Parts: sequence; C-alpha cells; structure tokens
Amino acid sequence: MQFQQAIYLKSQLLFSSQMDSNDAFNILLNPNLSQNLQKFTWPKEENTSSNQELNEPIIDLEGFHGGSAAETAGTTDLIRAACLGHGLFQVINHGVDLDLIKSVNDHVNLFFNLPKETQMRVHRLPGKIWGYSFAHADRFSLKLPWKEIFSCIFREDGHDSEETLFFETAFGQEFEKIRLDFQNYGHAMKKLSLTIMEILGMSLGVDKQHYKDFFEDGSSILRFNFYPPCQEPDQTLGTGPHCDPTALTILYQDQVRGLEVLDDGLWKSVRPRPDALVVSLGDTFSALANGVYKSCPHRAVVNKSMGRISMVYFLLPAEEKVIKPPKNLVSSERLRQYPDFKWSDFHNFTQNHYRVDLATLQNFSKWFISHQPT
Repeated sequence: MQFQQAIYLKSQLLFSSQMDSNDAFNILLNPNLSQNLQKFTWPKEENTSSNQELNEPIIDLEGFHGGSAAETAGTTDLIRAACLGHGLFQVINHGVDLDLIKSVNDHVNLFFNLPKETQMRVHRLPGKIWGYSFAHADRFSLKLPWKEIFSCIFREDGHDSEETLFFETAFGQEFEKIRLDFQNYGHAMKKLSLTIMEILGMSLGVDKQHYKDFFEDGSSILRFNFYPPCQEPDQTLGTGPHCDPTALTILYQDQVRGLEVLDDGLWKSVRPRPDALVVSLGDTFSALANGVYKSCPHRAVVNKSMGRISMVYFLLPAEEKVIKPPKNLVSSERLRQYPDFKWSDFHNFTQNHYRVDLATLQNFSKWFISHQPT
C-alpha cells in the first residue's frame, strides 16, 4: 500500500497506543524511521462499499416553526421514519447563519494549513478534549483513521479555562474574532439541537419539552476533521464504522463526499448539500428512547484526489444526569432495554475501556451491569 507522501507523511508515523501528538510529531522528525502503513489498514469487511446513495429525508424546519398543524405532523412523521431505520436525516432552513458556517469553515481550513509547529503547540493531552491530534494515535495503535482532528468543548455552566489559551495559541492576534465565531457557531448549533429534541419528543409521543429540557444544561463538543487524499483509499478509512456515543450529532460537510451510513446491510453515501446540515442519532439518545430509535451506524471514507473537511457538533447531557427513558416508552410489551446510567459513566467507558464501534451501547450496558455492587 502506497499512501500519498509529502505533507501527509506524518499520518504514517503514529503507531504507539500511548503516544500523544507531541511524541508523534517528534517521531516525524526522525528521518531514519521506517514506514509502517499497516497501522492504517482496515479489514476488507469494514471497508466495502455499495456505490449506492442513502435516501434520507430532507426536513424543511421552516414548516415546523411557522407551518400548519399538518406540516408539523408531516415533519415529525418523516423524522420518525428515518429514526426507526438508519437514524439520519438532513435539515434545511435550519436557522444557522450560512455566513457563520462559511466563516467557521474558513477558520478550520486555516488551522489545518498552519505550520505544524503551531498546531503542535495545541496538541491534545491525554484525557483532554481540547486540542489537535493525528489519527487518534494517542489512544490507538491499529486501524488508525486517515485524518487529523481538533476539538473544542463548550459548557453551559461557565467559561472553560482552556478556551482562551487554545484559541490564542492556535490563531495568534486574530484569536478573539475567531473564538467568537466558534462560540456563536456552538450556540447556534445548541439552539438547533434543542429544536430537534422537541421534534424527536413529539415523534415518540413524548411531551415536546421533555428532551429539550433534559439537554438544556448540557455541554457541546465541536470536532473538526481533515481527511487528506490517499493513494490507496480501498485500504484505509477516514473514520471506522461506529455509532456516536453522544446524544445527537449535527454535521456540516463540504462538497466532497465521504460520509456513509449502514442501511439494509449496505454502506450508502450521504450526498453533501450546501444549504443543509446532517443530523444523526447517537447511543445516548437511543437509551433515552428505550431503543425505539436506533443510533446511526456510519463511517467516513477517503479518496485519491481531494481532501475533505467536516465540522461536527455533538450534543451531550450534563455529566451527572441519569440516562433513562420516559415512562410512556416502557411497557410490558417493551421492557427496559438499557440500565440507568450517567453520561460520565458512558464517557469514561469510551475513553478508558472501549473503542467505539457499532455495538458500543450494548457492550457498555453489559460492562456497566457487571460492575454494579451486588
């Protein structure tokens, strides 16, 4: 396997399961290190493609906000059908300023084109969310994803002390405006996510305020991915098959295809739409819905000729909130599917005990039950 070299050579050098990004960059500077591309190889059964396109609904939220009762019912029916199946839909007229999206996308492009020594000054430390990393090589040693990442977290309970340091270190004199754009983007996404929570509640026959109120005081993670071109895209993946452990994911993808969803046993691509945002359900919401709605199984593929950027918003509950479904989703016909747990328990499991995949929630439930006092 011969991956594209030059500026992407760094991604081939990240092999230690306990190596942070700074260690990885130091290894890059070693001219005598042999390449070990097997670390980026994924099994064929996880990297087959159907060359089919997903037929997900496009939801016009303008109809939900200002439409008739019939339009509102139509919106909830479309979302219910998607969430009973593959768990993904796209939204238009979503209320997030398209100029703001473009501005943040420009900042993200700027970051991924900064000198490597500048990026490394904000490398992610073990156990932290803030920062930049190569291919998750600080956590894993095999089946590394073909991408670079930087992440930010925004909390509703106050200012994050890491925030100013991150933006000032990464962006220099322009950091105040850039930080404000990221904050405004995070707030706009939070507002949109709470609207979607209202619709999800209605579609499940739950009071529309139920899930909105549950997440009102939650946190948000912004994650930005750069998927470089790859000379052997059939051998690797930008992101492996998994379901997000979080509650809700809102994605802006540029016009380069890459996102795929597992539907009816086939990996199907999600067409990028310039005016739309992609919404998918995660494991935490599936638990809150008592398994009526499934989390969305997805992955990202890479290609030979073009890099791709995605901007991902994850909605999280407050760490100590108990994840359990409302009473009307539990019955003698549909018993509890998952135990009560806190987001902090689930997050700890995915950060310290388990690499997320298509069965994270199911395996967490078994692990969590086995670790309860008897």
